[in-house]
Amino acid sequence: MLLLRAAVVVQYICLLCITIVAAAAGKDYYNILGVARDASQQDIKRQYKTLSRKHHPDKNPGDERAHERFIELAEAYEVLSDDEKREIYNRYGEEGLKNQGGPGGGAGFHDPFDIFAQFFGGHVRFDRRDSGSGRAKPRGPDVHVRVPVTLLELYTGTEIEVDISKQVVCPHCDGSGAATPDDIETCNTCGGSGVRVVKHILGPGIVQQMQSTCDECSGKGKKISKPCTHCKGSRVHREADVLSIRVEPGMRDSEEVVFEGEADQHPDHEPGSVVFHLQQQPHATFARQGDDLHAEVTITLLDALVGFNRSIPHVDHNIAIELSRAGVTPPGYVQILSGKGMPLRQHSSSTSASFGDLHITYWIQFPKTVDASTKDELVRIFGDTEHANWDSSNAAAKQSARNHRGKQSPSSTKAHDEL
Repeated sequence: MLLLRAAVVVQYICLLCITIVAAAAGKDYYNILGVARDASQQDIKRQYKTLSRKHHPDKNPGDERAHERFIELAEAYEVLSDDEKREIYNRYGEEGLKNQGGPGGGAGFHDPFDIFAQFFGGHVRFDRRDSGSGRAKPRGPDVHVRVPVTLLELYTGTEIEVDISKQVVCPHCDGSGAATPDDIETCNTCGGSGVRVVKHILGPGIVQQMQSTCDECSGKGKKISKPCTHCKGSRVHREADVLSIRVEPGMRDSEEVVFEGEADQHPDHEPGSVVFHLQQQPHATFARQGDDLHAEVTITLLDALVGFNRSIPHVDHNIAIELSRAGVTPPGYVQILSGKGMPLRQHSSSTSASFGDLHITYWIQFPKTVDASTKDELVRIFGDTEHANWDSSNAAAKQSARNHRGKQSPSSTKAHDEL
């Protein structure tokens, strides 16, 4: 009895070792898709969609490696997107799936193009040709979505996940609308042509022939005897999805981020694109013009006369902008700080050459009142000048004066505006 029990234990240990070795020797589906072992279904789906489009054979004609990669991606997604298959694979590896009769076993994997079609429409090809007729499929409408972004996000770059609801081809009937392929019948009324020919006899030897869409099959040429229980014969259903928008540093207001083939699907046409339009939100301090930034700073009359040193936070609050003036600062004076503007997308370096400029416009905060002793002191310092020297021919001075009007109202607030 003890010997029999020992033999059973030894056999179990050997079987376990074989299973572990087989699992280790099989394909690493997580590595193929480039996801972690604890990746969510949404991450798995997103990664498959990205990589399958990249390695699709129609985008890589003649590249056998891309074709093999496309098939591997479909196999990996088929396993990891199914909770039951994924659990078996996690425990026993690829060999465990074969022993269960799943993918890789007797039934084999599904057609990788069928899996791809679940995301991008029924049997879509990038050359936009219908596999049966050779005609180009019509393209569905694009979907346009406005996405608000902050100036900080445009400065540093970010990723924004957007939840969308879209129409997808029913995976149960592959967009046919029928419960099974046997439930699709040729229309007896039009004989499968989708049109009806009606003849009217107008007189002896005079016959008028008219052609119209078959009302029995709605011009499809086929009728469904038993509709798909999942989509109720509509061939499509709605599904939630998540698209990740990559906002690159330096992108601009109204710039478009396009996801090709991610709009509503339908078996009769290719899906259009989802087009996200970036909408820059107003910033409390900085205004953007191209790659340059503009800001206004209020200084005291004393600072305007004797100079100052101060720092203000940049759009990215991790950066401090040092402002310095040694001489007199007239109202409306613009100081340009090179390399302190927005990042330039065409440059990859982090030097000042890869950024626009920052334009600082200074405005002066005058005191509300001046007492008699202060007036006497000012007259003593500046002299009793009745008329200022003004060059009326100076166009720049005129423009500065126009800009300056209305911005110099006396205030009892702090001398320096907070940026």
